[in-house]
Amino acid sequence: MIYNDFKGLKLSALGLGTMRLPLIPGTKDDVDEAETARLVEHAMKSGINYYDTAYMYHHGTSENVMGRVLSKYPRDSFYIADKFPGFSEENVQRPEEIFEEQLAKTQMTRFDFYLFHSVTSKNINWYLDPKYGMHDFMLKEKAAGRIGHIGFSCHAGFDDFKRFIDSFGDIIEFCQLQVNWFDWTYQDAKRKCEFLKEKGIALWVMEPVRGGKLAVIGDRYTEILKAQRPDLSVPAWCFRFEQTIGATMVLSGMSNMQQLTENLDTFSTFAPLSDADLSTVLGIADDMQKTNMAPCTSCRYCTSVCPKELDIPKIIGIYNENCFAGASGTYSRYTARLDEGKRPGDCIACRACEGICPQGIKVSEIMGKLK
Repeated sequence: MIYNDFKGLKLSALGLGTMRLPLIPGTKDDVDEAETARLVEHAMKSGINYYDTAYMYHHGTSENVMGRVLSKYPRDSFYIADKFPGFSEENVQRPEEIFEEQLAKTQMTRFDFYLFHSVTSKNINWYLDPKYGMHDFMLKEKAAGRIGHIGFSCHAGFDDFKRFIDSFGDIIEFCQLQVNWFDWTYQDAKRKCEFLKEKGIALWVMEPVRGGKLAVIGDRYTEILKAQRPDLSVPAWCFRFEQTIGATMVLSGMSNMQQLTENLDTFSTFAPLSDADLSTVLGIADDMQKTNMAPCTSCRYCTSVCPKELDIPKIIGIYNENCFAGASGTYSRYTARLDEGKRPGDCIACRACEGICPQGIKVSEIMGKLK
């Protein structure tokens, strides 16, 4: 395992994200705690010392599971990160209560890293409004030793991203961004990373493989990458890209032992991409972005608020596969395989999912196209 320096700490360059923990077979959301414990044990033995959770991951159970699993290890053998769930105005009115709940669920007395979760255009005003005191709350808990380092994760456009840093930059030490070779230009990630460097704020990366979407990019693109670098798997291209751009921490939501072992192998060495490699992979990104695909990462935030309990990521996956193949108009043959009552036509266009989607996807519009 390679390590990076941060504020006097040695952090494993690869961190374990817990938004996509292994599930009990046959269930949609029930975390397989025994398998999670097995993954963490292997991660610990292999040098991973950073574990990232959040209030709403796995519909609120990730913190509990990780608390029980990590309680078996000496507290000084790992770093844990959690996040304040500013997804609603109601939440930002009770930060102390939620923070205490998170400590209790994770069985911790402190969080080594604590973030404002998912700053977007929809919630930035709640975070920044002085009447809610989020800035002072973070400082108070840091002074009390219950927060080690303060950061934020962000899915906002550049203007709101910059606005947040301009407002809270005095306490922000790191920023967690969705950065990968596809989003380098697609979500203005390059511009954001350059601004972080200018401000001296460390870069944490989430979605390096876009929820697995960049691990399976089709035969044509895979063949291009293999011809360029026969020694790299498609996922390894993603992680080598993160090493190239200077990320301090790369978080991966590894759901099984194969993903974990492959990623550990990649992070056993520091080997940034060459200029020629970058040109190749960014050229593929440019080509892929012409397909009008929806930027879904299967985070499943949307499913937690859907009144019809639709499997929105799965439905968007059908849409994206057809966009990618240039086969628009053939959706019905695939959506018909979904259970009755769980098809795009069952969407009531309430847009609750759109209010919580980190990617800002207009889900109701996609559902309308798939009917």
